[in-house]
Amino acid sequence: MKHLTLGVVLLCTAFLGCAGEKAGKNEINIAFGTEPPILDSTKATDTVSGLVLLHTKEGLMRWDAQNKLALGVAERYELTDAGTTFYLRKDAKWSDGKPVTAHDFVFAWRKVIEPATASEYAFIIYPIKNAEAINRGEKGPEALGAIAIDDHTLKVTYEKPCGYFLGLTAFATYLPIREDFYNSRGGRYAAEAEDLLYNGRFMLTEWVHGASLQFVKNPNYWNRDDVKIDKINVPYITEDPRARFNLFRDGKIDIVGLDNNTYKEAVKMRYRIRKFQNGCIWFLEFNHREGRLTRNVNLRRAIQAVVDPKELVDKVIARPGPRAAYTLFPAWLNGVKDKFNREYPVSRTKPDYEAAEMYLKSAREELGLEKIPDLIWLTGVVDTSAKEAEYFQELFKSRLGFGLKIDKQIFKLRLAKMTSGDFDIVSAGWCPDFSDPMTFADLFASWNENNRGRYNNPDYDRLIRVAQGTADQQTRMDAMGSLQDIIRDDVAVLPTYEMGLVYIQSERLKGVTRQVIGADPDFNYCWIEE
Repeated sequence: MKHLTLGVVLLCTAFLGCAGEKAGKNEINIAFGTEPPILDSTKATDTVSGLVLLHTKEGLMRWDAQNKLALGVAERYELTDAGTTFYLRKDAKWSDGKPVTAHDFVFAWRKVIEPATASEYAFIIYPIKNAEAINRGEKGPEALGAIAIDDHTLKVTYEKPCGYFLGLTAFATYLPIREDFYNSRGGRYAAEAEDLLYNGRFMLTEWVHGASLQFVKNPNYWNRDDVKIDKINVPYITEDPRARFNLFRDGKIDIVGLDNNTYKEAVKMRYRIRKFQNGCIWFLEFNHREGRLTRNVNLRRAIQAVVDPKELVDKVIARPGPRAAYTLFPAWLNGVKDKFNREYPVSRTKPDYEAAEMYLKSAREELGLEKIPDLIWLTGVVDTSAKEAEYFQELFKSRLGFGLKIDKQIFKLRLAKMTSGDFDIVSAGWCPDFSDPMTFADLFASWNENNRGRYNNPDYDRLIRVAQGTADQQTRMDAMGSLQDIIRDDVAVLPTYEMGLVYIQSERLKGVTRQVIGADPDFNYCWIEE
């Protein structure tokens, strides 16, 4: 998710533009590129759902208008190496007027890690004592190291030292849920707008599935005087970037993201182009399940040897923003004293077609095949995804001698197919959940449900445990450097590019925050100037 990124997987379909009839004086209109798949914070994994949740609910901490971690429901906290005690605001309320309490956080977190929930984000609760054991069914949920001392005091005990825990509490999976309301929905919690309670800046008052949503300012929000707009309308849900661009051009829209085609047209029309590096990484994810050809390491190495991320960015994506990637860890991440990528550099290799043929020969021998059959390439339906798929289809055919069967799916169905393993290769993306390399590294631990390709390497898992088991930054980053080597040598996944966005925005819309961590775009702090 970014959360998406609920730090979902995220398949970076986050916010794609705004559209609709002209909004009222103190309203904005936005459009989503896809329907929010699920608004139950215990199960949500994608950036679209995360965007909705982080506008309508608030955790102990939040990300402010300056992209800094700030107090949310927590009025203050006390940090120790063993854990954190949070003291909640007495004026924090739910949208029905009842107080937000420490019990609401304990209930939500226990629900996430209950095995029956089958949350793909259960792992993000693991820094709390006993969370992983509970999720494995070895202990009951009452053993979780999160205790409501009273209604406004929450004591959290860590499993191991965790220097980034505060940032986790601003993430969507850590949002509170009130137990009595949850139970009152009879299994339909979060199914409709009325099946949710809200403690954030806005309330979701309308949700017509597949068509529209509407957010209204929450009169019970503790800092409601700081909320500058009254309503966020989402009158359209469409994956078509051309349609959104046309609405902007016709003056019915305040902001829109650009793909390579609409970017060129926006430049010709002399719009002011805005840019944002959103911190996400894209990669080719291989299916490592038994029986899949991509389980063979030499086949993966053959593919690695012919892929040129720079050519993909320059010739296929063909717009400002994205940068060629040769590692899973984006350039913005910090290491010990400098940026991680400067302390643990990765060489930017060029295609090696002779090596590719050598690896391919070994793969055929190991698989007992005279020829590698076509592989299934799972992708989205937008134009950029189609162009990328066609590029790799031609590349693999010309350089490796096998083709790709392109399986185009809308976002929700693509997620489902990734989870079930119905693919050989998928072009996937991941947006950060918190500001540490671990947000990318533990994605491919064997126990992580967001590891859709089911990569499993005991050495990789061991190094994740090393990094999770200490607060010493040098030890942690050395482990990350070794993980980076395993990803490259084993071709666990194949990084392709760091995501960069270009967009245009109406002059009437001010204060939109672009967030690397948290909801992006973030409209919580925006305002209108007519």
